[in-house]
Amino acid sequence: MAHGGNVIAELTTDHREVDALFTKIEEQPLGNPRRRELADELTAELVRHSVAEEQYLYPAVRAHVEGGEELADKEIGDHAKVEQLLKDLEGLTAEDTNFDNLVAKLKFEVADHVRDEEGRLFPMLTAACTPQMLDELGDKVRRAKQTAPTRPHPSAPSAPPANKLLAPGAGLVDRARDLLSGRSH
Repeated sequence: MAHGGNVIAELTTDHREVDALFTKIEEQPLGNPRRRELADELTAELVRHSVAEEQYLYPAVRAHVEGGEELADKEIGDHAKVEQLLKDLEGLTAEDTNFDNLVAKLKFEVADHVRDEEGRLFPMLTAACTPQMLDELGDKVRRAKQTAPTRPHPSAPSAPPANKLLAPGAGLVDRARDLLSGRSH
């Protein structure tokens, strides 16, 4: 899918890509090693997406949307649940009995989060920000995803400035681990 445009278009494209990855996982036979490969790809996409949102989207929501503090806190809480599920999934093979249960739980949590963002947060942000602000946020989110981690780090900070300082370093380490392990993303 094509990335670009304002922050809403960028993140919505991410959401559709994640949906497609869940579908690809479900299309594979149970226990097939390809399910693990796709789960790794899904993990990388979700982690990069979450890090970028925490660095740029949620601070903008806090600054510009009425009730933005509570809304951003709720979304970051959703991310924490997803990241813990990703961490729990990380060490499992596709043959592991917990693998499919965790993928199902992950899909439920992600779908709930996406519905909330697209149905509530994105319209509120669109109403509160100028088109130029949304475009600038889109650029920042795209840049953040390029250096973001590709593996879950549930104990990492989720708010600026700490997350903006630590995420690129974690991303570099994750990419090195991915290269050495042959993990694709």
